[in-house]
Amino acid sequence: MQMRAPPALTADILLPALQQAMDGIIIFDHDGRVVFCNHAAEGLWGLTHTDMMGRDATLLIPACAGQAARTGGLDALVGAAREMAITRADGDYVCAELSISKVRAGKGDAAQVFYIATLKNVTEETQRRKILILQNDVVQALTGDIGMAEIGGLICRKVEGFVPDSVGILMVRDDTRPEWRVICTSALPPRIRTALESGGPSAVDLEKLAATPSYAGRLAWDSYQSLCRSLGLQSCYAAPVMGADGQVGGIFALYLRGANHLGAWPQRLVGACAPFCALAMEQQAARTRITRLARFDMLTGLLNRSALHQALTDAIARSGNRRFAVFMLDIDRFHDINDALGHIHGDEFLMEIARRLRSVAQDDYILSRSGGDEFVMVVPDCHGERIANVAGDLIAAISRPFHIARNMIGVTCCIGVSTFPANGPDSESLLSHADAAMRQARHDGCCGFHVASPTKSHATPDRLLLGAALRDTVAHHGLELHYQPQVHTRTLDLTGVEALARWHHPRLGNIFPSRFIAVAEETGQIEAIGQWALLEACRQIVKWDRDGIHVPTVAVNLSAVHFRNQTLPAYIDALLKDHGLSPARLTVEITESVTMDSSHETESVLHAVRALGCGLSMDDFGTGYSSLSRLTRLPLTEIKMDRSFIHNFEHDTNVQAVTMAVIGIGRRLGMTVVGEGVETAEQRALLEELDCDVMQGYLFARPLTPRKMEQWVRDGGGPAAIRATGAASGPHTSATS
Repeated sequence: MQMRAPPALTADILLPALQQAMDGIIIFDHDGRVVFCNHAAEGLWGLTHTDMMGRDATLLIPACAGQAARTGGLDALVGAAREMAITRADGDYVCAELSISKVRAGKGDAAQVFYIATLKNVTEETQRRKILILQNDVVQALTGDIGMAEIGGLICRKVEGFVPDSVGILMVRDDTRPEWRVICTSALPPRIRTALESGGPSAVDLEKLAATPSYAGRLAWDSYQSLCRSLGLQSCYAAPVMGADGQVGGIFALYLRGANHLGAWPQRLVGACAPFCALAMEQQAARTRITRLARFDMLTGLLNRSALHQALTDAIARSGNRRFAVFMLDIDRFHDINDALGHIHGDEFLMEIARRLRSVAQDDYILSRSGGDEFVMVVPDCHGERIANVAGDLIAAISRPFHIARNMIGVTCCIGVSTFPANGPDSESLLSHADAAMRQARHDGCCGFHVASPTKSHATPDRLLLGAALRDTVAHHGLELHYQPQVHTRTLDLTGVEALARWHHPRLGNIFPSRFIAVAEETGQIEAIGQWALLEACRQIVKWDRDGIHVPTVAVNLSAVHFRNQTLPAYIDALLKDHGLSPARLTVEITESVTMDSSHETESVLHAVRALGCGLSMDDFGTGYSSLSRLTRLPLTEIKMDRSFIHNFEHDTNVQAVTMAVIGIGRRLGMTVVGEGVETAEQRALLEELDCDVMQGYLFARPLTPRKMEQWVRDGGGPAAIRATGAASGPHTSATS
């Protein structure tokens, strides 16, 4: 079959083809004047064919390209494609992608040079790319630690760069005030900003904004149109900023200084910015919620304990010659109220206490719920007779009858008061003295207050010296843990050890635990010591395991302060995981004072620690006032009978009867019962007869250093210790706390 020859490409074919091309095509002669343009090119510039023909390239190509054309001719533009903005005859802007090719037509002296420019309208793609750039910048900013004002300013600057002669603003609803809060750049005239921030949306406005987005233009423009025009702003495009919950969070608006030559681009850009602003607002709200959770008690809305310390520190820093008083309130018999009414009504009771405190407080007072039923009020410029007046107001407010769950409840409280600077230079000292004064008020009788005595505070310089020395020792890891073995009553096998803190000071010598633990509680160092003890115990277990010494479990004593800290379970969990230990290797010992704290926070911490798999032991059982009903509700695994039960145990039948009852209670509740302070063979024999599970005391070993504890195990442990004493040792002075 004979192939058909292609038609010759004559001017009659090429010129119509170029005219019908979708992209704009312009041919310039050697001097840069238009000798050909197609319909698409005419449409880009909005010019007629007659107006285009003969026009100089520098009049069509934007300033940046025109500069190159003037300095190097069109040769400077030949090559890679570039994006440019075209100003149409009607003033509108169009984005186009320009590429220029240089061609030579003819031969010899008749040859001519032409430049073929191809232009593609990329306005839509450019606008979409700019929105993506803005989105990327906003998301990247949100990952950093910058606030709402900075992110809003970033959005406004970007938008002003995308739209010539424009001013972007973000009008934000602020829950603390009815007026708008305006975020903008310096491009917004101050008078307009002042006018916008002097007004705010009504409830009706917010309803209309949610239903009709175009209503945003009325709020951002209609009421301020005259002022805006007088200051050079001629038009406005606005959109509401809607939160994920459907609530109006603000308005994003874009003002233009001249006529709009960008078509729908300004409104499209504003609509695209609104979700970015909403995202920034939601992040700001989330940060605010997190900050509030970190600083405020979730139940009452008052400052929590850590925030109280910071507030007191700030008050001390700015006090100058001013004095202030710290009032610490403790509600009498709250655990009984909680037990009788249940936790839900107990929470209602605590919230009512907080409301009553707010009714007494003035704007510059500091209010805190620092514990289960413990509240603190800091009153500035309070001294002398005013202390008694404030305490009287507090007692009167708390003592009014409560109506909860159809019950009328009469409530009393005890108040301890410390003053700055008389009772210490820091928050720890002030709260410690207020707590001691509160305990004294309770001792004096219910529904009263007691003021900490400056004389008493300064009468014990050795205590202050001891507190400073202890702080230095803790900071330099100067404390040690000794370990006292606990053995199975019948087999004498090692069941675990109790970790006991010891302090030897280079100048002060050996300091009894009962002395420095009390100082640690008064000076606010007890929590740090407890965390150190947990860490050191875990390290020691790992070392013993590595050396082939198996100690089944280590018991660490913690104070009531630790169980007010909701992060304690997470801290213990992290320690165990870091050291690769099973939770069963650690037992946490608590005192009866912890079990008497019936606050929801304390109970939740106790249950969380037990949920990890750690043991939970009540130390010194029988010396306090906790009820048996509380004992049944706590997740205890062990109770330790106080050594006062064991003292003269073999000679006092009444003590033997009580001990038998305690052992029976523990057994029925599925708890291990430990007898502390076992010093004689007779005591050991009686405990074995009463079926006590575990024994601990000087009969087996004193508290030992880690190395001596290791040697005790290698030498045969409990059985060897009994053989060494010949079962005939007399009593020793015991001090295992």
